[in-house]
Amino acid sequence: MPGTTFTQHAFTLPSYPRGSHLITSDITSQLSTPLKDVKVGLLHLFLQHTSCAMSLNENWDSDVRKDMSDSLDKIVVEDKAGKGIYRHDAEGSDDMPAHIKSSLIGASVSIPITDGRLALGTWQGIWFLEFRDGKHRRKVMATIQGEKV
Repeated sequence: MPGTTFTQHAFTLPSYPRGSHLITSDITSQLSTPLKDVKVGLLHLFLQHTSCAMSLNENWDSDVRKDMSDSLDKIVVEDKAGKGIYRHDAEGSDDMPAHIKSSLIGASVSIPITDGRLALGTWQGIWFLEFRDGKHRRKVMATIQGEKV
């Protein structure tokens, strides 16, 4: 009887500009080899940063990603005028709002694995949300647990 195995894989996402980005193909290409050996299991993705986020959401209509970014910018405003809205502002007007958005959305997602493939819903994709203006290299720790094929 096969046992449950655990593996971890660290990788860096390509640099993305501020906004919401569909990264399902980035994830599956980074993890294609270890995923193919899992009959049933779970993939946990964890961003090792505090000013970006990861989510599962709409994978077809790119307007959803634009609307999400616009909505988050309205919910958590940036202090571009320097009015002192936030105490933490040494790294720029986008930094504290990025931390707040990261806390609201989250830094991780978990996705079932079935027969070596991510068991996402028809319209689901993995999103990366970059909340800072400058491009950054974001690190991801992927943990795969499951029963081998």
